[in-house]
Amino acid sequence: MAKTYREALLRASSFLKAAGKEAYSIEFVFLARKGWDKTQWLLNMNESISKVDEKQIEVDVAALLQNQPPQYLLGYEYFYGHKFKVNEATLIPRPETEELVDWCLQKNQATTMKKVVDVGTGTGAIGISLKLARANWQVSAVDIVPETLAVAQDNAKALGAKINFILGDTLSWAKEEYDIIISNPPYIGASEWELMDESVREFEPKTALFAADNGLALYRKLASQAQKVLAANGQIFLEIGFAQGQAVTEIFQSAFPDKKVIVKKDLSGNERMVYVY
Repeated sequence: MAKTYREALLRASSFLKAAGKEAYSIEFVFLARKGWDKTQWLLNMNESISKVDEKQIEVDVAALLQNQPPQYLLGYEYFYGHKFKVNEATLIPRPETEELVDWCLQKNQATTMKKVVDVGTGTGAIGISLKLARANWQVSAVDIVPETLAVAQDNAKALGAKINFILGDTLSWAKEEYDIIISNPPYIGASEWELMDESVREFEPKTALFAADNGLALYRKLASQAQKVLAANGQIFLEIGFAQGQAVTEIFQSAFPDKKVIVKKDLSGNERMVYVY
């Protein structure tokens, strides 16, 4: 008797679970590939599975067993309501970073034109999301890796966001002032390597994850460079590691003694964002 979609996915999920992997990931990948929502799944799950679909599940399970992130298998991830192309040249955008974008937008209403720079743009998720929410802002996005910047440019084009892209190292190239500097820089220290999920360790780009000085090197660099290019009433928004609140606050308070520096917790209750204003 022919296998149903439900039976095929149940078997694949059990197989992943037995191997110590995330059981739901195969269902997530399969439904995304089919373009099925939950209703369509309920309508189709007891139908006989096609040979093509069965083969695709086998291929995807094999990749998931090798710790490949589901987003890389699909080639995209959603961020702030938009679909972003991702590959192994880019970090996968995370929900915590959506909170950083949200905070920046809350603090800056649409009425005023702002010059904004997104440092270490990756997929372009931060810069593009800001531009799509604030059409009158002038947004620049910088990354040090050409392959990564190419993905961000593809995403901007696909989403219709007119952004200035720069291949460069943090803010070393900047000649003019910016009203907003925003960044999700590499902030993981070498000591945290063992704590990382295997899929992150094996597939996501190390240059976008790790930084020297217990993960603080890029914050020191940004603080120093921002002194030269942040407008007088400018703001800085940063994503940080959950244990870096105090250290990053001290770095930016020292660089900007006349400004306030506050740390904000994410929805999980971890200190994950810093605001300099």
